[in-house]
Amino acid sequence: MGSAEMCRDLAPEIDRLLRASNSYIKKKAALCAVHIVRKVHDLGELFAPAARSLLTEKNHGVLHGAVVLITELCERNPETLERFRKNVPDLVQIMKGLVISGYSPEHDVAGISDPFLQVRILRLLRILGRNNEAASDAMNDLLAQVATNTDSTKTVGNAVLYETVLTVLDIKSESGLRVLAVNILGRFLLNNDRNIRYIAMISLQKIVGTDHNAVQRHRGTIVDCLKDQDASVKRRALDLSLALVSASNIRSMMKELLLFLSSCPLELRSQAASGIFNAAERYAPSQRWHIDTILHVLTTQSLVQVACWCIGEYGDLLLRGECQETEAVQVSEDDVLDALETVLQSHMSSPATRGFALTATMKLSTRINDNVDRIRSIVSIYGSCIDVELQQRAVEYNALFKKYDHMRAAVLERMPVIEKNSPGHTNGESTGEPVKDIQPAKVKQGGPLLPQQPANQVCDLLDLLGGSEEPLQPSPAVAGTAPGLPANTISQAGGDLLDLLGGLEPAPLAPAPAVPVYEKDGVTLTLSCEKQSDSGLTVTLTASNSTDSDISSFTLQAAVPKSVQLHMKAPSGDSLPARGAAKVTQMVVLNNPNKVNLKMRVRISYNSQGSAFQDTVQIDSFPGLSAAGH
Repeated sequence: MGSAEMCRDLAPEIDRLLRASNSYIKKKAALCAVHIVRKVHDLGELFAPAARSLLTEKNHGVLHGAVVLITELCERNPETLERFRKNVPDLVQIMKGLVISGYSPEHDVAGISDPFLQVRILRLLRILGRNNEAASDAMNDLLAQVATNTDSTKTVGNAVLYETVLTVLDIKSESGLRVLAVNILGRFLLNNDRNIRYIAMISLQKIVGTDHNAVQRHRGTIVDCLKDQDASVKRRALDLSLALVSASNIRSMMKELLLFLSSCPLELRSQAASGIFNAAERYAPSQRWHIDTILHVLTTQSLVQVACWCIGEYGDLLLRGECQETEAVQVSEDDVLDALETVLQSHMSSPATRGFALTATMKLSTRINDNVDRIRSIVSIYGSCIDVELQQRAVEYNALFKKYDHMRAAVLERMPVIEKNSPGHTNGESTGEPVKDIQPAKVKQGGPLLPQQPANQVCDLLDLLGGSEEPLQPSPAVAGTAPGLPANTISQAGGDLLDLLGGLEPAPLAPAPAVPVYEKDGVTLTLSCEKQSDSGLTVTLTASNSTDSDISSFTLQAAVPKSVQLHMKAPSGDSLPARGAAKVTQMVVLNNPNKVNLKMRVRISYNSQGSAFQDTVQIDSFPGLSAAGH
């Protein structure tokens, strides 16, 4: 309860009492010194000599206080820690006395001699042996003795064993001792107490990377824990099982994981499916096995949603009948729409699945020719649906058929195909490759469209202004997307999707002076600004190419401070002909309601002469605008 000043005044008195003749006073003084050190760190050096001398005491209470005090001193000061490493033999001797001593009624707890002191000593040994070969060697024999002589049938014994395992795994211990520690954790997995099973899972998860083979020996027990009734144990067992999958056991482990997926709790289903997909892609023994596994997972889960999405995106390809099967099946537009209507009307379809089906139906309105009226009637029916999400989608889609019909083709454009042309990417997951290796997805058909980036590339934009005062928001135009519409539905005409039901028309921009902001390797980027309101600003970026080679796949991305709202319109194209024959313009609408200091970083990506180029430029000033306003 005392202040830091009081602690400084009383510290010499406490140090004197640590050398008193009465054991009870020494114990209380040691615990008081612990609290003083926690409050005033630099007083630790004062208590170190007395704390060392207390290790020669026979009274367990004094020993306990001394070990706690030394632990506190070592955790707070590396120099003190180094000096106390000389006392490892003393601590080992005290611990051996506890392990091999006979029955002592005043210290015995369920057949274990003073387990509280044993646990405290083991924790201190863990700190002293960490990253130190000599100290670790001095305690190896003791840890082996404790691990083999402690009764594991009682909770008290398991507490001592658990601390022993943590110490073995944290110091530079011998390999045989580490295997012994993992085996103890394996026995914990068979314990009836779910708390013991849980801490065993956590410990094994920490060491599976360094002692993989030792943990692998307990794979059967770990997999059995997937059937545990406790949700926490089940989750840890799933983490550990996925970590144990390897090329040698992929078939047997996948059978267990697929069995678990079929009955696992809803909150674990996503994690299990994702882990199975990653493991199958990494260790698949054959392509056929890989595809079979993926289909198995999809049929256990959301195959109907996946099918609806695929039909909505690529339904026109389905109608062509160009599949390479021996008995190709020709389907008509009515067949496709009948299938989607069946999903919409089925009582087994969840609201989310119906949403997929309705969006797929709407997307087909730009991919088929003869049944657009049927699609329009389906959409209008669901405008009065009792499900709010479905109703909202239908109302917005209906508006696309009426007032915004001229925008429908661009809004419902096909999702660009993601090309895995970087060695650091597998299914959208970064494996630590630098940002400059990331290439944007390319649009596979005609018509310029803002390329959509995989999720991790969007997140990379958050680092574009690494030194800025505020976090940034990325550039894909998700902020301008109406609820219920996919994020890739960007208007080619440049309309803000939030205005679908509002009737607001974009105001024409007055010409503004263009200022060069980037010139490198023949690529020039200029910027012009137009203030729309007190907080609104339209920035026009214009790119040109003065080299003798054409540039393709040209894209711009932008990041701004978090409090600034950003909406990127569709670019005028994605290619820059040689010698400045044509330019690409990109309009960016910014809203700065908090009047923060406006900065923008732009990422430039393009292909030239078969090579990919990427660069960034930071824009700190916007010509023609007052510093106070923006």
